[in-house]
Amino acid sequence: MDEIKEKILNVARQNPKGISDNDITAAIPELQSAELVTAMNELLKQECFDLFNQGGSLIYRLKTQSSKQAVKGADNEEKVVYNLIQESGNKGIWIRDIRLRSNLANTQLTKVLKSLESKKAIKAVKCVNASKKKVYMLYNLEPDRSITGGAWYQDQDFDLEFVDILNIQCLRFLNQRADSVKNNPRGPIVGRTQSYATVAEVQKYITDLGISKVQLDAEEVITILNTLVYDGKAESSVYPDGSKVYRAIESLIPPPGLVEVPCGVCPLIHKCSSQGLITPQDCNYITEWLDQ
Repeated sequence: MDEIKEKILNVARQNPKGISDNDITAAIPELQSAELVTAMNELLKQECFDLFNQGGSLIYRLKTQSSKQAVKGADNEEKVVYNLIQESGNKGIWIRDIRLRSNLANTQLTKVLKSLESKKAIKAVKCVNASKKKVYMLYNLEPDRSITGGAWYQDQDFDLEFVDILNIQCLRFLNQRADSVKNNPRGPIVGRTQSYATVAEVQKYITDLGISKVQLDAEEVITILNTLVYDGKAESSVYPDGSKVYRAIESLIPPPGLVEVPCGVCPLIHKCSSQGLITPQDCNYITEWLDQ
């Protein structure tokens, strides 16, 4: 029986998202139904698996060492709630969804959540797109940028000053690059080509300056560089390998005020519409911009 259990565990290790009875029998065709039932019962008693119901089928997911430690000594209700939160990953799960999927009453669910929080097994994170909404995720996870708003938000507030500083510094770097290749002896075409900077170069420059408390990823740097393009202060191109590059240009006319709208660097713009939780009518940042 130990040999059968080890084979089942090996199948589970190769499928971290979970396995069903059909997956096990397909991977171990010589396994008899009675042997499968006996082996799985023993493995469940040894708390080797988390058990889920997916489309009417039982799914067995191998427990990690951290999850075993987190639910050690927990009752069945805490284990159910912990598993639901673990399944949601770094995007978290709303308390209403936990209640619906766990079938726990409000008072009991609140008690379970507080218990798990006190054990530092889970944490509550406020959503930037709904200040009164909290989602729950595992304690050691870093929230997804769709929850926190990414680098542009500080304590759920859009950090316009930080964005302006990054905008200025990125333009300064591009201008320095353009100045360094002016009057290139190899000709204007070579000089123009050498005036382009890659996203990685701009990212390194910002990192070396130490002006950001958080590590900006390439996508966030591209967002800032694109605001320079919209302002008519830079232009972008694409290298043969597919990487984007930018260079400073001299603006022929002052940029229209519309390109300065805060939507340009808002990570939630794709969720903004005329109806719903995020609308232009209720946006404080557009209101402040219009009042300037």
